[in-house]
Order: sequence, then C-alpha cells, then structure tokens
Amino acid sequence: MTLAYLLEELTMPNSKAFSLIELMVVILIVSVLTAVTISILRGRVDTAKWSEANASAGSIKLAIRAYIAEKGENFDFTTLVDTLDNCGTTLDFATTALDGSYFNQQDYAILAVDGVAGTCVIEVTSTHPQGPPGTGTLAANGRWSVAP
Repeated sequence: MTLAYLLEELTMPNSKAFSLIELMVVILIVSVLTAVTISILRGRVDTAKWSEANASAGSIKLAIRAYIAEKGENFDFTTLVDTLDNCGTTLDFATTALDGSYFNQQDYAILAVDGVAGTCVIEVTSTHPQGPPGTGTLAANGRWSVAP
C-alpha cells in the first residue's frame, strides 16, 4: 500500500472512516457521562467516610450500655453527657482509642443517656481536613443519620 492509495481511500465519499463531527459527538457523550459519574461517586466517598464514624459511635454506645449495666439504672448518668474526650476514661477508652482516618476522639459527643432504657444519643462532627461535611447522629433507637 502506498501513501497515495491511503490518501485516496480517506478522501473517497464511500470511505468507512468516521467524520470529525461524529468523533466530536462521541467525545461529548463520554464527557457528559464522566461528569455524572464523578458527582455520583463523590457522594459515595462521603458515605464511606461516615461509616467510620457510625462504627465508632456503635462502640461508644456499647461501652455506655456496659457502664449502665455495671452501675445500675438508678445511677446518675449526667456525667457521661459530654464530649468523649472528657468522659472517655470513665468508659475505659484510651485517649486515642477511637482515632481513625477521618474522625478523632474529640469529634464524638454524648448528648443524652437513659439509664432505664439503656440508650444514648451520640453526635459526631469531623474536624479532620479531609473529613466529610455535616454532623452524624446515632439516635437512641440505633438509627444513624447525617445532616449537612
């Protein structure tokens, strides 16, 4: 095959090559799909980061339930309503026991403790530079929610 033959094939009207317009349309479609996919995946990344906080909040809740079982339901649990930094030693957490990739121990706060029902409410807000935005809450009924 010579160069002249290839040029003739490319310039013929019955050529099986794509036109510039067709290639630009394909590039446009791929660009739009990429933009949509990136925005969807970005939300999934934040959800994955919040799963770290949810797991640690569950550990705090378990420690509180054990503390309630140890002290009895008539004990005054208002000392636990504080940041985990201040009451973590009461629950036998070391100062860095709950430090993770996106949340540190000071990001957790115990908002309420019910000794009779054996429940608590825990709030989490990340102070980490790459942490997710918003505030997560582990409610007394065990439901996890994140508010922007």
